Amino acid sequence: MLDRARLKDFAPGGGVAAGAFEEGLDEGGWISVPVPGDVHRALVAAGRIEDPFYDRNEQKCAWIEDREWWYRMGFEGPAGPLRPGERLRLVFHGLDTFATIWLNGEELGRHANMFREAVFDVGGLVRFGEENTLALCFDRPLDHAGERHPDQWGRNPERVSMRKAQFGFGWDWGPRLPTVGIWRPVELRRERAASIMGVHFYTLDLDRARTRAAVAVRVEAERFAGEDPVMVSLSLSAPEGGPVVAEHALVLDGEGPDLAGTAYLAVENPRLWWTHDLGEPALYDLGVELVQDGAVLDRRESRVGIRTLELDQSPDPEEPGTRFFRFVLNGAPIFARGADWIPADSFVGAIPEGRYGTLISAARDANMNMLRVWGGGIYEHDAFYDLCDRLGLLVWQDFMFACAVYPEEPPSFVAEVEAEARYQVRRLRSRPCLALWCGNNENQWIHDRTFWEREDTTVPGALYYHELLPRVVAELDAKTPYWPGSPYGGDDHNDRRQGNVHNWEVWHGNFPRRFGERARQETTPQSVSYLRYAEDTGRFISEFGMHAAPVMETLRRSIPEGELYHHSPAMDHHNKDDPKDKGDNLMLTVTGLPKDLEEYVDFSMISQAEGLKFALEHFRRRKPHCSGTLFWQLNDCWPALSWSVLDYHGFGKAGYYYARRAYSSVLASFKALPDGGAELWITNDTLAAVTDTLSVRLASFSGETLWEESLRVSVAANGSGPVARWDAHRVPGAPDRYLSVRSAGGLFPANRHFFAAIKDLDREPSEPEIYIDAAGDSELRIRLRARGYAYFVHLEVTDEATRFSDNFFDLEPAEEREIFVANARRSLTPDMVKLGWR
Repeated sequence: MLDRARLKDFAPGGGVAAGAFEEGLDEGGWISVPVPGDVHRALVAAGRIEDPFYDRNEQKCAWIEDREWWYRMGFEGPAGPLRPGERLRLVFHGLDTFATIWLNGEELGRHANMFREAVFDVGGLVRFGEENTLALCFDRPLDHAGERHPDQWGRNPERVSMRKAQFGFGWDWGPRLPTVGIWRPVELRRERAASIMGVHFYTLDLDRARTRAAVAVRVEAERFAGEDPVMVSLSLSAPEGGPVVAEHALVLDGEGPDLAGTAYLAVENPRLWWTHDLGEPALYDLGVELVQDGAVLDRRESRVGIRTLELDQSPDPEEPGTRFFRFVLNGAPIFARGADWIPADSFVGAIPEGRYGTLISAARDANMNMLRVWGGGIYEHDAFYDLCDRLGLLVWQDFMFACAVYPEEPPSFVAEVEAEARYQVRRLRSRPCLALWCGNNENQWIHDRTFWEREDTTVPGALYYHELLPRVVAELDAKTPYWPGSPYGGDDHNDRRQGNVHNWEVWHGNFPRRFGERARQETTPQSVSYLRYAEDTGRFISEFGMHAAPVMETLRRSIPEGELYHHSPAMDHHNKDDPKDKGDNLMLTVTGLPKDLEEYVDFSMISQAEGLKFALEHFRRRKPHCSGTLFWQLNDCWPALSWSVLDYHGFGKAGYYYARRAYSSVLASFKALPDGGAELWITNDTLAAVTDTLSVRLASFSGETLWEESLRVSVAANGSGPVARWDAHRVPGAPDRYLSVRSAGGLFPANRHFFAAIKDLDREPSEPEIYIDAAGDSELRIRLRARGYAYFVHLEVTDEATRFSDNFFDLEPAEEREIFVANARRSLTPDMVKLGWR
């Protein structure tokens, strides 16, 4: 691997004129840059720019787009010349984006796609056993912007003719900081006779009892020298270093360079890969060796899972005229509980691997079983998929097209899209976490809304979503479902009766429509209210959400002290959605408008958290008619006021903890009825029936219990339904009282229902008593006791590595709770903890 380089910028064309590609160049004035890495981060380290995420420094970085950027690196060539039948290839796993490459002063070639590797045969140029010089010039991206399509819509349309991370040109949650540089590893590969081009492991079948699995391993290879037969030796070893459970050898078929073969294996008593909430995400070790005349030519090792997965779109008999949209894992229909994932940093080449561990572990700990990789970002780094495989989270994988009209010419661009798709499908298809390939984000839907009066509303780019991409998936990964877009399906691409839905009635004020109808949007407080989620009868909701501020510590790190107030220029700059007061309309219906920054942080978090709670409970009660919720969004790429529930630094907002409880495998929730009554529902996502004793009570915020009932309930495996109902006389909806439910056996988190908006509740804020003692060097035990009803109780520590056993919760009068607070990288003391409530 080549891991360090020197970096310098020039005016367009200036690098060649200065001989930046030549050997022996004086590198005075060049700065160090890691490989892989990012130009912006290197410039910060060299003191040439300030932190782009602080204040409005983003604007000071605009000049970076106007320069060409050169990398130079030296490396020692491998020992000895190539022997007959050998080749030496230079592999760039990721170049961002329009690059020309020189080796020892000679131009190797060019590359124009961030999303696939660039490979060059360098056997005739490398000096073996001696120093070599590699130089790369990255053009200004805007020099490669195509002509604007006459029907173009969407933000920053210059991006659409570039196979480059689209969000880098700015989004409604992210800054305009288009990246540049070597963003994935670089390596020299010395190969002999043949090399492995792809391995596809997949499960063919499970018997009904799940005691026997039939699996297949397809190996694709390139024979670049000679004509002797090439064999493959396979071994499949049980999880955690267990014994080999299957071995196989086969001769690859084919004439000329392209060889392939498939081995079929039987595994007795397989340990299946499940999402973490349903079982063990068991991973087998797969070894593949390419062999000729007894010598190993190439080797691949990977971790794979034995599991089946289908997308069920059969008619829903209980709701005539509709279809399911549900994933079936190992024969079991599941409810997908998760969120949408955006790149974990604006600078995608410099994301610390530990950040993936933090974010994906947090998703698992929040009871999520699926993440959607959104189509305006990147095909994620291997670390992302490794963690999803290991931790048991499914991945909905978008292809990288989002919110725009995309060109279908020239043929070279179409060919580039196909090469990208082939590369990524081969790269990811054996991942047990991979659940779905999706063509794009919102392109068909928004285009039809925009040109609703036309007879033909086919979006430019449909060539990819409806022809090219499904063809590539069918050819290379026929076991993984393909879906043309998110959202897609039915009469309107956002139909509630089939397909998947993006619900932007809440927050953006949209209204459902049919094909041929004008799109309607209203931004009144009532039109953006989260209560509108109750109107949504969609099959699978893959986007919905509301803004909230990050925690105060994140604001302090990114906003100057003099601008730490709601709607300050710096605060509004970190809110990329327009208009900047859109969140005020949501708060008006929930908390009222804030008077200061502390209230803004709390009020916006309350509005988001209560909205997510309301939505998730509604959609989960509708199981199986609704079979999934992926809310927008899990994470941030910079310190922002956004839809995320985990901010840029990894601090959990209130919405994270509310969602964690609402995503519990077993959920108890109250449903308000039109006649003023209420129902209690139990939703069971486990594969076993559950029985429990529940305590339900109606109480006043002042501490009076108006009535209390004990209920013995049973709910079928994978089921959801009402277990109790009370009429309006039994549960009079007054603002001074609430309903609560608790599990005697700890089957689900306690829950409550209010009869009015937070701002209209008739209650007095109540500060809980708090006692803190050490539970270890890096762990605290916190005991809380409520005097009255304590709403929105939260604990703050200004270190993002701190983990809370629970946070942002309510305490009923006289209730006591014990919370554990831990930090793996530093000691904690009681004075570090701040208590908040509302």
